[in-house]
Amino acid sequence: MSSPKGSQIQKMRLPVYTRKGPLEVPSPSEKDWSKDDEEDYVLKDPDQELDSLPQPYRMINKLVNLLFNRSWEVIEEKEAAREAERSRIQPIVYPPLVESKLNSMPKCMAISQDYVFIGEANGFSIYNLYNAKRIGAWEKLKVDVASIWATDLGSEVLIAPVDEMGVIRLFYYYKESLFLIKAINEVDDASKQTTCVKMEVSLGGDFAAFLLQGSRDVWLDVYKLPKESWLKEVEYPQLTANAKKKVRQLQLNTIDSVTPDNLAMDAYTCFKGDIKLSLPVYIMKIKPPKPVSGTTFKSPLEVFAKIEDSYGLGSGQNHFIKESQWEHQEAIFNASYKKYLDGEWEEEPLSTATFHFLLPSCIISMPTEAKGPSGVACVLGIHWTGSHNFFLYSLHRTLKDKGDPEGVWPCAAPIAVSNRSSCGSYLVLACEDGVLTLWDLSKGFPLGVIALPEGCFCQSIHFLKYFLVHKGQNVYPELPLKSKMKCLVLCTDTSLHLVEAEGTRGPTIRVLAERPVKYLNEIIRAVAPVPALPGMVLLFSQDGSVRLMDVAKPQIVCAFAPPRSYHLVVPWNPVFVVSSHRPCFLLQGPGSPSQPSPDDPAFINPECHHAVPCT
Repeated sequence: MSSPKGSQIQKMRLPVYTRKGPLEVPSPSEKDWSKDDEEDYVLKDPDQELDSLPQPYRMINKLVNLLFNRSWEVIEEKEAAREAERSRIQPIVYPPLVESKLNSMPKCMAISQDYVFIGEANGFSIYNLYNAKRIGAWEKLKVDVASIWATDLGSEVLIAPVDEMGVIRLFYYYKESLFLIKAINEVDDASKQTTCVKMEVSLGGDFAAFLLQGSRDVWLDVYKLPKESWLKEVEYPQLTANAKKKVRQLQLNTIDSVTPDNLAMDAYTCFKGDIKLSLPVYIMKIKPPKPVSGTTFKSPLEVFAKIEDSYGLGSGQNHFIKESQWEHQEAIFNASYKKYLDGEWEEEPLSTATFHFLLPSCIISMPTEAKGPSGVACVLGIHWTGSHNFFLYSLHRTLKDKGDPEGVWPCAAPIAVSNRSSCGSYLVLACEDGVLTLWDLSKGFPLGVIALPEGCFCQSIHFLKYFLVHKGQNVYPELPLKSKMKCLVLCTDTSLHLVEAEGTRGPTIRVLAERPVKYLNEIIRAVAPVPALPGMVLLFSQDGSVRLMDVAKPQIVCAFAPPRSYHLVVPWNPVFVVSSHRPCFLLQGPGSPSQPSPDDPAFINPECHHAVPCT
């Protein structure tokens, strides 16, 4: 593509050194020459000088050089990534301690005391937490169990499975005997059947609330649970006053070994007498707040007269804004944002609620006659989707009482997520703008307000049992500390943050895990604290791995994985439960290693205490 200059005189010339740049007197010795000057000297042979390429060869030459340069950059990036991967400290991976094969795919799990309750087809099964043996089962449904809850009542367990039709039933488990208490929302007419979306039981099991959804509306039913009566009725059935109707007690048969034949065998049902457990007492029905509309009051005095003893103040329902003012404001809004409002709009989904049972506190004003014993929930706190308000309802009421809230906590933005600590002393409200409000309910004052980093919005909140770091080890204090709390915040961008608050010092926030950029398989799907291990939390990743993190350092201590490669469903939604008093967790296998059939699942029970020496 180029030709040497064809002069005979040029061929007779000898190679010469040609210097670039200004001339300088060289140093006496070559050892003293600067290495940078070597690039300025070029050995040129006049016979090897080339003419510039003509078009289009000059353009082709540039493209080829550009291609080689970019290819080399890609090679260097991949080499750097491989080197970084080799230099990464990989945590120790522990296999499961026990792997149990079930006769059907588990839909849900719950844990209480030393028992694991697994929702399956046609009912649920009960397993022993220590040896993973199946104790028994209740399989009397025509549909599968979609979700299940279990609450520790002391020596008893309250079980609440929800089937695929949305019917929730209450069971009472005592000394390996199972009693059916009541089907909360079961009706004869299938067209009027409601669905149970969520449930919550108060600390100690004195109250229960069920979020029910119909065809066009949603509401909350609250019950008082007669747990003292239940204990007497199962221990002394001969003293039960009302024994007119026969109520079947489900005696669970014992299984000595876990085999496919035993797992396929239904637990038989026997009748142990005419025992009727007392039914829960229906005390309250709560509906979402009505949309704010024009006032019906004729004077401001009527507005204040409507609010009795300041209850309901701040809800926005009692005001003196006329309908014409609302219409005028709406017209201005539509005119200002017309280009954004034009087009098709999807129908808004039904509002849902998040609710918590709160213990007595000086921050919650209640009537004197409504005060109950300490340690028993007295207030139900609830916030609805898109609402700025956190409503407080007294639990000491009957159906004859009005359904208005006794208190309202307004927030600057709609409340997105909320959670209450297991001890009932702390409450966190996270708004849609990323601002968190921390409350000390036991002392009756807010611990502070803190905002998440820019662009981060709360997805879930998880309380940690407060711990101290002593000589590099996480330990629980001997005596409970007051006005000190720690909680984890998982954001929508999958980043993880630790929020700490202590007295009046104000809360602080620290990033534990950023959103992964290079390793997308490490995106956090779920978070679960391990109460039996101070400062430890389980991270469930996108690739199906489970890692144990020490939040005090923070660093990954170890990891857990199935014994074989499983087929993951993308995105992976892990089904797991964590024991509150033992360092172990139970994880449903993602699928079969060879053929991903729903009839061959894996139930994994890795022991976390193997990771304790690593801490």
